[in-house]
Amino acid sequence: MAIEGPRALVAGNWKMNGGVAMLKEPRLLAAMLKDVKLKCDVMVCPPAIIARRVKSVLKGSRIRLGGQDCHWAASGAHTGDISAEMLREAGATAVIVGHSERRTNHGETDELVSKKATAAHRAGLKAIICLGETLDERKAGKTLEVLSRQIRGSIPSGSTADLTVIAYEPVWAIGTGLTPTTAEVAEAHAHIRKELEGVVDLEAAATRILYGGSVKGSNAAELMGTPNVNGALVGGASLKAADFLGIIKVYA
Repeated sequence: MAIEGPRALVAGNWKMNGGVAMLKEPRLLAAMLKDVKLKCDVMVCPPAIIARRVKSVLKGSRIRLGGQDCHWAASGAHTGDISAEMLREAGATAVIVGHSERRTNHGETDELVSKKATAAHRAGLKAIICLGETLDERKAGKTLEVLSRQIRGSIPSGSTADLTVIAYEPVWAIGTGLTPTTAEVAEAHAHIRKELEGVVDLEAAATRILYGGSVKGSNAAELMGTPNVNGALVGGASLKAADFLGIIKVYA
C-alpha cells in the first residue's frame, strides 16, 4: 500500500479488559512482528494496573506502551486517578484523551480534554486526542460542525505534531460493527486536516490523524488506504494478537 503523509500509527485500546492472563497476547504479538518490516509504529494501551507488566513483556520489541486516560494534575488529592507523569514512569510514550466513552460516561468536556492533553505534553507523552460525532449528529448533518468545535476546544495551544495525534472515531461506529463509508472517512479526515491548519497552531501536514471505529482485518486495508488516514485506533480487534496483526500488516 502506498503511504502518504506522516508515519502511520496503529494503536490498540484494550479499554477495561485484560489481566495478568492476557500478557500472553502482547508477548505473542511481539514475536509475530520480530522480523516483519513495518511502515508504521505499533502501540498497545492496556489498563493502567498492568501497564508495567506489559512494558516488561514488550522489552526489546518495537511495540510501544500507551495509557488510556490521565488526570490533568501531576499529583494531588484525586482518588482513583492516574497522572501523565505516572504513566511516563511506567514506560508509556503516549496516552489517549477525550475518548467518546470518557466524554459520554464521565461527562468530559472539550475543556477538560484540552487540560488532559496539556498534562500529557507536560509529561513528554504524545496525546492521542479523540474526536467524533454521535449518530444523531451524523443524521442531522452536523459531523463537520462537531469536529470543528471539538478541535477548537480539545487541542491545547502550543501543541506540536511530535506530541499530538488526532483520532477520528465516529461514536456510532465504536464497538457496533458499523463503519462509515470511505468517502465519509475521507471527508472527515480532510476537514480535520484543514481545521488543524486554519484554527489551531499545529503543523497540519505532519500531524497523524488515525481512524477508529470497528476497525478489523477485513476492512483495515480499505480504511487505511483512505486519503489523510495515518493509521488506526483499534478497540476489540486489538485484544487478540492474531486479530491485531491482521490490521498492522496492512503497513507491512
